[in-house]
Amino acid sequence: MTWQQPATPLHRFYSCLPYLLPLSAGVIYGAVLFQQFPILLFPFFPFIWLYGNVLAFPLVPVLGLTGEFFLFMGLFFLVVRDARVPHFVRFNTMQALLMQIALFIAQLLFQLVEQISSDALPSVINATIANTIFIGTTLLAGYAIYHSIKGEYSDIPTLSQAASFQCEL
Repeated sequence: MTWQQPATPLHRFYSCLPYLLPLSAGVIYGAVLFQQFPILLFPFFPFIWLYGNVLAFPLVPVLGLTGEFFLFMGLFFLVVRDARVPHFVRFNTMQALLMQIALFIAQLLFQLVEQISSDALPSVINATIANTIFIGTTLLAGYAIYHSIKGEYSDIPTLSQAASFQCEL
């Protein structure tokens, strides 16, 4: 995908920041990998800290609203919907938010399957699904960050189309 505006170094930096949200939210699925390979904790420690101290912090406990919800809404309304923000930053922010929505849906399905089955999932299947979600989120976010640093639009088949559609409205 190409648009007419070149991405400045500052825009490249700003377009990488929203990917901290799905990286931090997806780190909870890597618990099994972190237990098996403790050395993986070191590169993911900032994301674990961000999840525990910002995203999972209950800001409105009565309603169950955490920092993740307010960060999501802030990015959507203040960045994606603001036409003054460069398209490159809005596109990458929307793509990160769509990754976050996919993680939320995966979490709901994960909880639903655990509730439906009487004994919950066998630990091997549970660990495989969690590892797949963690590795997939890490690879997608890494791919998008790599292209953002280069100043290019990342082309993730469904996410990029939906993000560009949302940014055009």
